[in-house]
Amino acid sequence: MDAPAAGIWPAGGASEQECEDEGKQGAVLWSLEEALERQTLQIGASACGATAVLDVLRVLGLGEAAAEDANRCVRTRLRRNESALPDYLLSRSEAGATHAQLISGAEELSGGRVAGRFFHLHPQRRVRLGPWLARWIRRGAVPVATMNMQVAVPRGEEVPDAWHHQLMFGVAPNNAIFMANPLDVVSESEVHQRLCSESVLLIRREDVLQRFSPPCHLSSLSEGFTDPRWRTLDVEGQVRQMVLEEERGQSKMAHIVIPAAYSSGVTIFALRDSDLGRDLLTTPELPLL
Repeated sequence: MDAPAAGIWPAGGASEQECEDEGKQGAVLWSLEEALERQTLQIGASACGATAVLDVLRVLGLGEAAAEDANRCVRTRLRRNESALPDYLLSRSEAGATHAQLISGAEELSGGRVAGRFFHLHPQRRVRLGPWLARWIRRGAVPVATMNMQVAVPRGEEVPDAWHHQLMFGVAPNNAIFMANPLDVVSESEVHQRLCSESVLLIRREDVLQRFSPPCHLSSLSEGFTDPRWRTLDVEGQVRQMVLEEERGQSKMAHIVIPAAYSSGVTIFALRDSDLGRDLLTTPELPLL
């Protein structure tokens, strides 16, 4: 399929103008009142992905599932808070779940009835997020955002310490996005910024320093992990600089930056044995800007 000249990318065969026009009307899977009653609140530590999968099945009419089954199918990973610093940082880089785990978890939890497709939004894509989401929602698909919540933090607010998966249950006529867990309405631009992020995670100063105590084998941050980004980001050097600042009574570095296992974007879910499900799995990737 050829990319449109500009603007939004069609969803499921729609023309660019159709997608734009339908986006202006908005689209919802639940009303705000229904979402307040039906949304699943966080089922456990680092379990926002499993929480979202439970709501995906609920929206698609597949009934209720147990929280422990969702966590098992998604294979939620936990932070190893009691570990020494290198292992703690490794656990932070992969705590929770990736979009791939959400897709496989939803498939397993639904007995194969649900299919998911992830759309990367980083690097930046040529898409109008609100109309694009609205088009999918109008066809009955269920979007889940994988967002870096450390991006687009409102002035004066503390930087969150994690990424987040959230069900996107609607789009307003002004393209604001309705989100669950927690229930929120967020501007299209703010959501889009969080959906277009490098795969990195900020770790707070206090979380680093309280786990650093000699002898601490920091060399594993450069040599012991298979992901080359630990060396590219010089995580070992960042930690040493933060420790040196602490010894000198300085506090310039509020965070270090480590690799994250997650990719920012949107996973669209649909019933596998449906025209929508087949369209979803064959729709091209969003074109690069």
